[in-house]
Amino acid sequence: MSKIKDKVVVIMGASSGIGEATTKKLAQEGAKLVIAARREDRLKSLVESLPNVEISYLVADVTKKEEVQAVVDFAIEKYGRVDVMYNNAGVMPLALLSENRFDEWRQMLEINIMGVLNGIAAALPVMKKQQSGHIITTDSVAGHIVMPTAAVYCGTKFAVRAIMEGLRQEEHENNIRTTMISPGAVDTELPNSINDPQMVEMLKEAASKEGFGLRPEDIADAVAYAINTPESVAINEILIRPTKQSM
Repeated sequence: MSKIKDKVVVIMGASSGIGEATTKKLAQEGAKLVIAARREDRLKSLVESLPNVEISYLVADVTKKEEVQAVVDFAIEKYGRVDVMYNNAGVMPLALLSENRFDEWRQMLEINIMGVLNGIAAALPVMKKQQSGHIITTDSVAGHIVMPTAAVYCGTKFAVRAIMEGLRQEEHENNIRTTMISPGAVDTELPNSINDPQMVEMLKEAASKEGFGLRPEDIADAVAYAINTPESVAINEILIRPTKQSM
């Protein structure tokens, strides 16, 4: 029997891509889901596509800690516990540092780093009280290597690795598991956050090649695998690339 069945799972950044695919995967496994994102129309459509599934949605921006807290509070009010917190929201506006895209740098810091911290801050007190729980975060291959045009994005992903490792060290005695999912190229809407025309064209060309990207469902399978392990086992990181990806 799946160890996911009846677990209360909160998914931030659930309206598309990896978050949407993970919602569907965990729904199939019998999880009790509370999903959140900024786009209510997408969330509503996703929930309506999953009849006979125990699922609720809230509109929330991960950069606003009170909105993230409200999602966790809703899960507690409805189910009395939170078993899994999945921090999945992220943006990737690539550009050279010399372009001084201050607004994009700030956006990446707020969503990719503070969004994760807001999720941890909301879920951790609950899990410590329960003496159990699992915090999962979508990181990236970009948290392992640095590439031109991606210096700030890579910096945010390196930061997430440090935060998640620190969380693991601090909370393992409280029976709280941590997992980083670090994908390579995935066919999602993430490149839509890129505003540099040259980078957009380069990614379009790369994406046209056979075998370029993973499916969001591939990452959802990895998330489910991590959750489905025994409570005594912590899959701390999964680094997953398309077979044909070199970096």
